[in-house]
Amino acid sequence: MRYLMLIYGDEKEEAKRPEAEMPAYLARWFGYSEELEKSGKMLGGEALQPTVTATTVRLGEGGTITSDGPFAETKEQLGGFYMVEAEDLDDAIQWAAKMPNLPEGGSVEVRPIMEFNRE
Repeated sequence: MRYLMLIYGDEKEEAKRPEAEMPAYLARWFGYSEELEKSGKMLGGEALQPTVTATTVRLGEGGTITSDGPFAETKEQLGGFYMVEAEDLDDAIQWAAKMPNLPEGGSVEVRPIMEFNRE
């Protein structure tokens, strides 16, 4: 079954990370990605630009309405995702529990992908 693992963290706190710590921080993420890839479970994944670059799109009476920023302001922001092929939810949770953002107070939402029969 496919699962999406949504990575959440506090952008304001992450922005405070000293530049000198960035190589080690990124190395933890690259190592995690490599381990997940080698397991054969990784289907895809990307980091996202900060929420200040987001645009929300809605439909209004006059047509398309766009606004800067994410849909809702929250303490944690979506920073990226991995899509994995996991045996079951427990397997997906085990992979999510290895993410480098968790020791720093981040979180990961694990959600199954909806499978549609297109016949």
